[in-house]
Amino acid sequence: MSSQVLSVEDDAVPSGSAVLRAFKIIEAIASSATPPQLAELCKQVDLPKPTVFRILSTLEFAGLVGREPGSKRYQGGERLNRLAGQVLLSSPARAARHAILEELVETVGETCNLTIPNGNAVMYLDRIETAWPLRLALGPGSIEPLHASASGKLFLGYMNRRARDRFIRQSPLVRHTQRTLIDPARLSEELDRVRQQGFATDNEEYLAGVTCVAVPVLDVDGRVVAALALHTPSSRMSLSDALEFLPAMKASAEEMAQTVDW
Repeated sequence: MSSQVLSVEDDAVPSGSAVLRAFKIIEAIASSATPPQLAELCKQVDLPKPTVFRILSTLEFAGLVGREPGSKRYQGGERLNRLAGQVLLSSPARAARHAILEELVETVGETCNLTIPNGNAVMYLDRIETAWPLRLALGPGSIEPLHASASGKLFLGYMNRRARDRFIRQSPLVRHTQRTLIDPARLSEELDRVRQQGFATDNEEYLAGVTCVAVPVLDVDGRVVAALALHTPSSRMSLSDALEFLPAMKASAEEMAQTVDW
């Protein structure tokens, strides 16, 4: 007997369900290019303002949504981000993604990983370590800062300009090494270059002695949903040498896009 997945709009689903109304609001927040305000959400979900506000208050209390500091715009909360990450970590497509990473590591001879944006950080979905004795151990679920990692700068570079400027203005740009970009103007210039060139680098900006190159994984609509990255000790491979693997990385990213189920 075949099974059928019911959508929020399906006639068989009770339209007045509080759970489905809450889920519809979460979907609207997650799909918005910039964090929406209450009035924008009401229009998107076609529900009265008091109803949407009441549901948002409950979701905010539960940590599933939150408001941007100093604004009335809503975004996914830390609890929702963790949940989304855990769902992807256990995704049925993980085996296919893992195989693509294994092939890439065999080609470049260095550690490679797949990451996604997770709130104000980057989260590892998968990682294949090189066989070299000198390596960096970061497993699935590990996080890195957006502004100081290649994957993070890639996500910021492709982010809506208004949202990106808001992130730079409101987030603490913590210095992790002497090369970390903590000046807002310099970071913004770097992110413009990332968008223009189609890849991002980390030249010992997060961890001293470690360089990284990241390329985007795109969904069918051309949105950056993940990043494929190469990590290597600077003593073993210079950044310029790592950039020579960009064609192989981009080819793997295209393969990875075929496994996208988020």
